[in-house]
Amino acid sequence: MSIPTSVAGENQKGRGNGPVIFVESQQLYFDSIVLADLPPKGRFQQLIPGENGLSTEFGPGDVGHLGGRWWLDLNDNGVMDGADKYFLCPLLGPGRITP
Repeated sequence: MSIPTSVAGENQKGRGNGPVIFVESQQLYFDSIVLADLPPKGRFQQLIPGENGLSTEFGPGDVGHLGGRWWLDLNDNGVMDGADKYFLCPLLGPGRITP
């Protein structure tokens, strides 16, 4: 799986092999583990690059959290399409207040 390092960063402070993800609804950072690329079928939760690294609206325990089925809008058009990245990357708890 190739998440651009300029977008994802490297997870050197926690556990897992994936990016650290900021969950806005909980104001917490979660480590993650990248398991697989997925075809663009079904429901996905968007990861958005920003000042906190990659962020998403919902995390573990929240209604709306899809268990680690993510998409990155690589062509920045706001639509899930074939140019984007789809992958399975569960969040590892517990969350923490610092990246």
